[in-house]
Amino acid sequence: MSPTVALEPKSCCDLSCKKMNYEFFSQTDPGLIRSNNEDVVCFDVSTRLCILADGMGGYNAGEVASAMAATFINAEMGRWLTQTGLNPLPKGVRRAMEICVENANHSIYNAGNSNPQYTGMGTTLVVGVFHNDCLTLGHIGDSRCYRLRGDALVQITKDHSLLQEQIDAGLITPEAALTSSNRNLVTRALGVEDGVALEIHEHRVESGDLYLMCSDGLSDMVRDEVISEIMQGFESLEQKAWRLTSAANTSGGRDNISVLLVLASQALEKRSFLSRMLGK
Repeated sequence: MSPTVALEPKSCCDLSCKKMNYEFFSQTDPGLIRSNNEDVVCFDVSTRLCILADGMGGYNAGEVASAMAATFINAEMGRWLTQTGLNPLPKGVRRAMEICVENANHSIYNAGNSNPQYTGMGTTLVVGVFHNDCLTLGHIGDSRCYRLRGDALVQITKDHSLLQEQIDAGLITPEAALTSSNRNLVTRALGVEDGVALEIHEHRVESGDLYLMCSDGLSDMVRDEVISEIMQGFESLEQKAWRLTSAANTSGGRDNISVLLVLASQALEKRSFLSRMLGK
């Protein structure tokens, strides 16, 4: 069964005010077939910046593209967030993300054009910034972000892929898409052309939300019902990540598998001595 894709209004975080705590954990695995790992996943607790990239290209070009994307965006976006602090305005985060991704795209594209071994290399991308009770989320390609709220798992990114376009056009059903041979044909990638459109949306975060960023090495191998069941377990984030990776390998492990989990909880605000005395 294909998951519901929820794209929230771009302005939903403009009045964000709740302070949130976030717990992060990431894991990447080469899978059972491939000898190298072209996925890169990273996060920064201090800036609440998360990045996942799934590289593509001949030789080691996929590794190069994903590493360049993650390194560049982590450095540039991380620097901007550090200077701005934990309470940036959503419009500022969106603009900074667009600029950083645009610059990363140019770097990868130029490297591919200047080195024949890297010609045509590119990478998918999911990049998110958690600020207060808002997630600013950008993506390119078919790497995904899911949100588990209560017992409802929702895909909050929409694949940039030929298969998704066929589904949207009514040429194929979501059920038939699960076994289609076109699953890995992306229509948008970072670094392949001199310009790329980053799709950005803002999402309101609620206490208890659990977010999953993943490469298609997970989503192609494990049905959403199984992903939901694992994410709803009472284990730690580390154990959930291990179970997700193991599920993909048990199903064949045909690709690299990367997962990044983020758990949100509302921060307890400290009250002054006078407020406590007055019961406020």
